[in-house]
Amino acid sequence: MTVYDARRARRLRPTLRLRLTLLNGTLLVGTAAVLISLAWASGAEREVLLTELAAFLVIGVVGVVAAYWVAGRALRPLQQVTATARRLTGETLDERIRYDGADDEVAELAATFDAMLDRIGAAFDSQKRFVANASHELRTPLAVMRTEIDVTMSDPEADVAEFRRMSTVVRDASIRANALVESLLLLARTEAQAGRRLARKVPADLAAGVPLALDSVRREMSRLSLDVRTDLAPARVVGDPGLLERLAGNLVENAVRYNHLQGRIWVRTGSDDQHATLVVGNTGFEVDEGDVPGLFEPFRRGGRERTGARGSGLGLSIVRAVCDAHGGSVSAVALPEGGLEVTVTLPAAATTPVAAGSASVPAR
Repeated sequence: MTVYDARRARRLRPTLRLRLTLLNGTLLVGTAAVLISLAWASGAEREVLLTELAAFLVIGVVGVVAAYWVAGRALRPLQQVTATARRLTGETLDERIRYDGADDEVAELAATFDAMLDRIGAAFDSQKRFVANASHELRTPLAVMRTEIDVTMSDPEADVAEFRRMSTVVRDASIRANALVESLLLLARTEAQAGRRLARKVPADLAAGVPLALDSVRREMSRLSLDVRTDLAPARVVGDPGLLERLAGNLVENAVRYNHLQGRIWVRTGSDDQHATLVVGNTGFEVDEGDVPGLFEPFRRGGRERTGARGSGLGLSIVRAVCDAHGGSVSAVALPEGGLEVTVTLPAAATTPVAAGSASVPAR
């Protein structure tokens, strides 16, 4: 089909403007026909009927033309929507319709379209930042490895001790890169399950992952002489136990990583008829309350320098993704004395609760 044929097909298609015009014209012609028929039935003179018929033809033509013009004016915002949608690319997502006509259905449609573009633009910007940050995070350990290898290999007097030092640096950098890649894959897999059925859905308990998470960071807790308190009541849910253990692990790891010497960590779990909760709090660095929502974005580390902090900055992003995948939510509160308290809320499973337990976990 040629360009001319395509344009001709578009002109001849039953557009909304044409249908509205035909509808209005049919109503007008039908009304006029009824009036003329009534006049004929009432025995009107021939001259009167001819005059009415002529007026009917004129009014019909004018009415159809006016209906076509009015329909075009009414549908102009829809044409703006179509034109804007056709112009949109990754570089022009800032365009909006900004309809300023009557407050009618068309205005509602235009406002809805603009709001949708706002959401798409925000998601697009977030994706670009994510890709840029992920690239930076991956380049950093790779650059460290390459620099260490080049410097050591270019030194003709490098001995075994120097090569051992270089291999240690390269190993640590590779561990960091591998951990980042694993976190990115986990985040992608978890976000892919948000809003639809989980790949694995079995009875689980939010409290079950806490002891494992604490054991994995016990050495760091001992180094910082942290006071760790737990109050683990049953918090039964239905979901993916692996993801839920990763959720608890990320929260506990963050609570340790951003703590200070002789600080505190507290972990609570519990449930009611509708919700199961996991609360992890810690003392530590002061966090601005306005920065709290951004902590759940990828590569955000609560005010610390992004490239200088330990960890990938994906911990809370993964926590949020796991909560979304399980139909729950997560929130955080910046504490006045420094530190953060994070609360995870998931739909509770319909099970009979068992006796609660509490414990104090000293850092050894």
